[in-house]
Amino acid sequence: MAARNKARKRAFQILFEADQRGADVRTVLADWLRLARTDSRQPPVSEYTMTLVEGYAGNIARIDELLSTYAVDWTLDRMPDVDRSILRLGVYELLWVDEVPDAVVIDEAVQLAKEFSTDESPGFINGLLGRLKELKPSLSRPEGTSQPEAE
Repeated sequence: MAARNKARKRAFQILFEADQRGADVRTVLADWLRLARTDSRQPPVSEYTMTLVEGYAGNIARIDELLSTYAVDWTLDRMPDVDRSILRLGVYELLWVDEVPDAVVIDEAVQLAKEFSTDESPGFINGLLGRLKELKPSLSRPEGTSQPEAE
């Protein structure tokens, strides 16, 4: 498995865990980092995983606003938890990480959905991220948001 693929999977797992626990995503990231240092069974947390999680954490409100606006007939609360986490990660990477081609971001999100979600989820995720990709030039980043360096 490629390094960025693993990093995305770990970032998804961290976002999903935070969502399930109702915890701050940065707190869950810190837990994963601490466990990786003390327990050899815990998977490592790469720099790119940290970039994705921190980037998402810094843009939560905008990402959720975009998902709420463009997910036709789906509220965030109604989305399957797995799909919501995959989409949050995908939207961050699609709109804030310019070094990764849009097609790669969407494909990786679809692959996560195939592995972790329902049979309908890959199509839903592909459609929503595809729509945001089309709108990307008109979706401005709010002032004060940043694009971390990709590894």
